[in-house]
Amino acid sequence: MFWRTFIFGLFLLTGILIGELLLPFNNYWESAFISLLLTCLVLYLVDINRASVTLSWLRHEPIAPPPNVRGIWGEIGDRAFRALKVKDREIVRSDARLTEFLSAIQASPHGVLLINPEGRIEWSNEMAKVHLGIDIHRDKDQLIGNLVRDPVYTAYAHSLAYDHEVVIEGVQSQFQKLSKISLQLFPYGDGRKLMLTRDITALEQAELMRRDFVANVSHEIRTPLTVLAGFVETMQNLRLEEAEQSRYLSLMQQQAARMQILVQDLLTLSKLEGSPLPSNLDWFELGLVFKSCEAEARGLSRTMPHDNEKPHDLVFEFEGPVQDIELSGNKAEIQSAMSNLISNALRYSPLGSQVWVSCKVLESGEWRFAVKDNGVGIAPEHIPRLTERFYRVDRSRSRETGGTGLGLAIVKHVIQRHGGEMHIQSTLGKGSEFSWVLPGSRVRPKEKSDLLALLN
Repeated sequence: MFWRTFIFGLFLLTGILIGELLLPFNNYWESAFISLLLTCLVLYLVDINRASVTLSWLRHEPIAPPPNVRGIWGEIGDRAFRALKVKDREIVRSDARLTEFLSAIQASPHGVLLINPEGRIEWSNEMAKVHLGIDIHRDKDQLIGNLVRDPVYTAYAHSLAYDHEVVIEGVQSQFQKLSKISLQLFPYGDGRKLMLTRDITALEQAELMRRDFVANVSHEIRTPLTVLAGFVETMQNLRLEEAEQSRYLSLMQQQAARMQILVQDLLTLSKLEGSPLPSNLDWFELGLVFKSCEAEARGLSRTMPHDNEKPHDLVFEFEGPVQDIELSGNKAEIQSAMSNLISNALRYSPLGSQVWVSCKVLESGEWRFAVKDNGVGIAPEHIPRLTERFYRVDRSRSRETGGTGLGLAIVKHVIQRHGGEMHIQSTLGKGSEFSWVLPGSRVRPKEKSDLLALLN
């Protein structure tokens, strides 16, 4: 500022001297005054020009580098340019943060919608399209009430009580597969609302399965308990012959054994769900397991009531010597799964029918185990649910055979824990085939293991 004042005074002094020498005035003060006015006019015109150039630059979009202007207007331009650059950087950073924030919302498993005070959609993420069918490119500025027409949501939106969530059907609901969406509104700002949605179909199904499981367990245990209580009360209140007592005690023993099997299967399922996955390093000989299952199956077939009917015709088929194969995993679990399939085939196929048990190594290196019968078969609508706990095609027949409804659920868990897949094929009147395939990483020839033992 000092130098600007000094230069301005120097200009004035120069102007006065020039006016004194050149202007034809006799009075010194008159010439000085005129010179002062001329100097101020020149400085004013120069300043107006610089100001005009600076203002023209400020009005230009986008902002270009400041013009090369001297004096105070040049400094104003430089300072304004620096301030604008700082603001631009802040805007860029803000835009980047906003983009990251929106990307995070897009990646969220929850649907997110922003609704203005008029109830129109301002923004939504992709998951809102999955849950509610709302596409922001198509439905922006549309009334949310026109797009979400579920009566539950309509009542919820008009209640103004948003301290809880409501459950509606999702757009992906079908006749046999329902989709459940949880939805809640959160007011914010000046009449605006944030809507959050989440898919709770799996939770609803899990809760339904839990209720069914508790109901089924209660029912399965209540039936034999009722029988036991009835027999105990009868024996306490009536004088029975020794033969009758023996008969009642035998029936009580059967019901107690039925409860014991049920509890054991429940414990097996619980153990399977809570234990770590089987190791790939624990190998066992398939031949020993297969022989044990064959002996158990033939023993079960002999003990089943035959009357005048022929017993089951059991056929065990191998492709290649079964003794030359080793599997990795939990030996007890694999043996239990094999026994379950074989015993199911014996229990649920008519006496005199054939039951084939086979195993082989596929060309892909996988190992396949299958149990096939030529019994009554299963209707197609029952097949997808056969591995559900306590699911039965014919409950009355299950009572006769003594099944708990948990066998196939145990088999499915065992095979999944070993990385395999279970398959069910059945035709009414022609029979059924239950099979599974274990990955090739869990199968190896026995000779390979002997060679490795020698090398180690």
